[in-house]
Amino acid sequence: MFGFDKRFIYVIIAILAISFLATMTGEKLLGLVLTIPGVLIAMTFHEYAHAKAADLLGDDTPRIQGRLNLNPFSHVDPIGFALLLFAGFGWGRPVEINPRNFNRNMELTKAEAIVSVAGPGMNFIIALLFMLTYVGMISFGFVTNELTFYITQIINYTAVVNIGLGVFNLIPLPPLDGSKILMHFLPYNGRQWFENNQMYFYIGFIIIFITGLAGDIISPLINAVYSGYAFVVTNIFSLFI
Repeated sequence: MFGFDKRFIYVIIAILAISFLATMTGEKLLGLVLTIPGVLIAMTFHEYAHAKAADLLGDDTPRIQGRLNLNPFSHVDPIGFALLLFAGFGWGRPVEINPRNFNRNMELTKAEAIVSVAGPGMNFIIALLFMLTYVGMISFGFVTNELTFYITQIINYTAVVNIGLGVFNLIPLPPLDGSKILMHFLPYNGRQWFENNQMYFYIGFIIIFITGLAGDIISPLINAVYSGYAFVVTNIFSLFI
């Protein structure tokens, strides 16, 4: 996914892990543990959606590479997994595609945009399903003991993580999905300029990654999407209560 030295990412993970351990509390550790299922689900479905979209558009590369399944081991990237746990944003193992295999009657940038939007789109769908489950369990009184309380927390965290991964990947900077989506809507000259200057966008991505601006950018968006989901779902269930 990244064209720069991954040792840089290892350093970031180490710093985040040390920072996390330095401020460790029982509640914080519990929150981390309860987040793990959501991270696995978010990454797995995100990358599966990319693979399935590419396959439907005629590219059998993901199928050949064994990516058309929901096995987390096929899709989870250890670095992205660690960052998603400790930093709140990360990535799965990228799905490789061969644009030459796409259906010939479809514009290349359109096909790439569809494959790219499939990942975040799937995350938003999964988030909505888990939000429906979370609010439904609370609304209908299924939270009656400690076990069901922790189950609802896992469900809620899964919704949050999926929203976070979806929003993060829509940032229009390489190597994120948003850059491929943006490319489709640019005029030819703008597309050429974007492709010729991708290295600078990579550098921009690294800068917002290092400085923590990524979190400052996406956190309000995640909160807005979560609040929107909660508002809609709560009002839906209010019709039945």
